[in-house]
Amino acid sequence: MSEIEKRIYDLRRELETLPKGNITYKNIRGAKRMYLDGKYVKAIDEVDALARVDRRDKIEIELRELLAGQFSSGSNTTPTAEYRTNVIFGEKLNPYVKGVKNYKYRECFGRLETFLNSGVMGKVCLLYGLRRTGKTIMLFQAIATRNFGESVYIKIMSSNDMSMLNHDLRLLSERGIKYVFIDEVTLMNDFIDSASLLSDVYAMSGMKIVLAGTDSLGLVFSGDEELYDRTVTIHTTFIPFREYSSLLGIHDIDEYIRYGGTFRVGETNFDDPELEDEGISFRDDESTRRYIDTAIARNIQHSLACYKGGAHFRHLIELYEADEFTNAVNRIIEDMNHRFLISVLVREFKSHDLGSATQIDRKRAAAEGRISIMDQADNQGVLARFMKILNIRNKEDLKVEITADHISEIKEYLELLDLIIDCPVETIGSTPSENILFSQPGMRYCQAQALVYSIMKDEAFDSFSIVEKDQFCNIILEEVKGRMLEEIVLLETKKILPREKRAFKLIFAVGEFDMVIADDKELTCEIFEVKHTENIFEGQYKNLIDEEKCRMTEHKYGTITKKTVLYRGEDTVVDGIHYVNVTEYLEKLI
Repeated sequence: MSEIEKRIYDLRRELETLPKGNITYKNIRGAKRMYLDGKYVKAIDEVDALARVDRRDKIEIELRELLAGQFSSGSNTTPTAEYRTNVIFGEKLNPYVKGVKNYKYRECFGRLETFLNSGVMGKVCLLYGLRRTGKTIMLFQAIATRNFGESVYIKIMSSNDMSMLNHDLRLLSERGIKYVFIDEVTLMNDFIDSASLLSDVYAMSGMKIVLAGTDSLGLVFSGDEELYDRTVTIHTTFIPFREYSSLLGIHDIDEYIRYGGTFRVGETNFDDPELEDEGISFRDDESTRRYIDTAIARNIQHSLACYKGGAHFRHLIELYEADEFTNAVNRIIEDMNHRFLISVLVREFKSHDLGSATQIDRKRAAAEGRISIMDQADNQGVLARFMKILNIRNKEDLKVEITADHISEIKEYLELLDLIIDCPVETIGSTPSENILFSQPGMRYCQAQALVYSIMKDEAFDSFSIVEKDQFCNIILEEVKGRMLEEIVLLETKKILPREKRAFKLIFAVGEFDMVIADDKELTCEIFEVKHTENIFEGQYKNLIDEEKCRMTEHKYGTITKKTVLYRGEDTVVDGIHYVNVTEYLEKLI
């Protein structure tokens, strides 16, 4: 590595630790307040924020100069110094393409290729999703299929704006560039309100433009407004198990749960002081303790701040200013049924995972003649540590009173981000009720890991053996995995079913079927239990053989054609119940 290359590498590493976005000021109730990337900065931190943004700007200037000098020596290219953004082209694309040559394609890559090969003009492609879902890799994979002399990759920096990009696109158009791949386009604060320039001018001239960014909501807004009816949209957030398994060659459902629907496992070192750093929280590592805050809350926050001068913040402006948005999202995810209800957000916080694990351990302790671990631990201290990690607050600590409007708007934006789907729970004799499923299971699993960490830090735990502590913590993780496995099966099944079929959970006065697949055309149905176990025992299918439950089900949905337990063991049949390996079931869902 040359000295210049090393300097570029070091600067980019430092840049990752510095804040994104720009500093703005608002007059709030007569007081001037600083905001960085749309997030309120406390008065005590204003000097530090100014210094860090200044350092970031200087690094970006030096990077542009170094890259200009480096790329100007390219074989068949015009000097990069003419460009105002970070434009990479010609043979300089080789290292980027080589870095992804051994990666398999995501299932949605075919749609990107179709766009690039089509003769349609006037449209741009929006490639968006949360971090670590393969967007940038897809860009380089697409570049690999193009002529390097006709393609460029542009990595936008937060100091760039649309006038700079417009200048560069004009030059690239004059020089015959046909394919332009623009990464992190939403870092430009004026992108959303001026994005039509890309479709109305450059795409209409025949240039194929692909826009990618982790600020998914910003791309959604641009598609609904400035780029209305002039986009091809490709979502990357949802990664079904079959695709995850195929891409990474990992056929373990627990690993899928742990990775959280992304291609990199979350950080779980909650004691790492670097994770307190605002800039570090934007690293590609997607550290677990700040995942929801950075990948979701600030995604929405940045987009709303940049869209029409912040006019679409609506009621959520109150939660942003009080730094209480993450609390709301975390409470909803931790809630056993993910309910978007005011009561979920304002009641005294109690962990469902901790309560469930404590009940199980109490039963075991009673049978073994001992006292439950959590009956000897500092429960309040455990909860306090857990709430601090996830930025969860009780009602008395909130500055803003939660309203139905807040709940409605949070749900709306999470739906736009492709993070949630409503799969209503059905009952016999009443209307379906809301049942929210999250498309990224790792968000839920990260919370369970944080709870285990909080318990392990309790002083009373030191008196128990390592085996006892491990057994109790495994109760928590296994309970969460079990519920998450049910959600994964239901979500992925629902997404692939044809129109005449539907999947849902069916609840009775006592007991439930974890999943029912009803065929409204043939008037038949299949009933399922989903178990996070490798063993078989009669209690697993007691509901499936309950004559009254089956009679009521057939009365409402039609003939039951199959009864199945999805679990982690081998395929077999027991008492007419089909036992099917859940990994193989999910991998066949196409």
